[in-house]
Amino acid sequence: MTPAFASYSALALAIVFEVTASAFLQQSAQFTRPWPTLAMVLFYVASFYALSVAIRAIPLSIAYAIWGGVGIILTATVSFVLFRQMLDAAAFVGIGLIVSGVLVINLFSQTSAH
Repeated sequence: MTPAFASYSALALAIVFEVTASAFLQQSAQFTRPWPTLAMVLFYVASFYALSVAIRAIPLSIAYAIWGGVGIILTATVSFVLFRQMLDAAAFVGIGLIVSGVLVINLFSQTSAH
């Protein structure tokens, strides 16, 4: 396994952990429910650990942009599917711009690890 593949795998895991933690944040009811709150904390810690592994071969700025951008997209999707939270047209445009930014970074940036 190449260092770049391992780093991008860790980044993908960090994103999944972050989105899961955000779903538990919703379920924690402002930290009044102990089990969802504990799960949220554990998943955020796991997410940051996986992100720290990812930045061994991916520059921090690139890893964080991907982590944040993809995390926003997946969190919006999870919010719609699990919590029935609707998005308006402006939200879809904004998410589209985030997707565009992540694609530009990965396809054209010379600083990302490939």
